[in-house]
Amino acid sequence: MILALVVHAADVQDRDGARRVLYRMRGRYPRLVQIWADGSYTGTLARWARQWTHAVLTLVHKRLGQATFEVLPKRWIIERTFAWLGRYRRLSKDYEHRPRSSEAWIYLAMIHLMVRRLA
Repeated sequence: MILALVVHAADVQDRDGARRVLYRMRGRYPRLVQIWADGSYTGTLARWARQWTHAVLTLVHKRLGQATFEVLPKRWIIERTFAWLGRYRRLSKDYEHRPRSSEAWIYLAMIHLMVRRLA
């Protein structure tokens, strides 16, 4: 289940996009205590996330010297979600002109997935 999302242009760094997502989550989920992120979200993002969301941002790094594919803890959840979304024809390509309509289609797809699982 997606708690918050932000669709932005490709020229926005992932760390900056993460700040936008965390800002949207501010005050909405007081029970949220831990956020998992890829190892590329280094820098001051962890401190910023703690300040804005009161949750700990835990980075999942690759092993030192890793050259081949290895399943990383918690990262598969994100990859699985992207695969689920890619099965929806409207989300398989970037058809939308506005980021807000892309966000709406992602929310609709997730609602559809959740309703199907509840049925």
